[in-house]
Amino acid sequence: MTGKRLTLMSNSEKETFEIGKRLGNLLEKQAIICLYGDLGSGKTVFIKGLASALGIPPREIGSASFVLAAEYKTEPPFYHIDLYRIEDIEKEDWIWDYIEKGICAIEWAERLGEPPAGSIKVYIKRINENKREVTIEGINKEDWDNL
Repeated sequence: MTGKRLTLMSNSEKETFEIGKRLGNLLEKQAIICLYGDLGSGKTVFIKGLASALGIPPREIGSASFVLAAEYKTEPPFYHIDLYRIEDIEKEDWIWDYIEKGICAIEWAERLGEPPAGSIKVYIKRINENKREVTIEGINKEDWDNL
């Protein structure tokens, strides 16, 4: 899924969830979604939406910070990786075992250095308590508009 940059405004947690769900509906059997944003920007809410498009109830998605990676037995498989607690990515070979096996959403993807080729990049910027600017790179606007 190649494409340009799409910027959307979210005025609530529900809207951030829905943007994630719309992206989830566009994904094929293999995708890498790299998420960037400060603490509290809405990355996990976005991933809950993305996962809901794959049939995973939102209550099953939590911050993966303490477990580092969560695997969901969907078709295709869904992996939620959180690199917040990773200090040296070079010592973490296990990450590559998940990437390219199904749909892989990676929080704190900046810790990877250069994202894997073909990744969809999602930047979430907190504007205020409720408002977020969500920029998605690597999708076609036409695909998004035709959902």
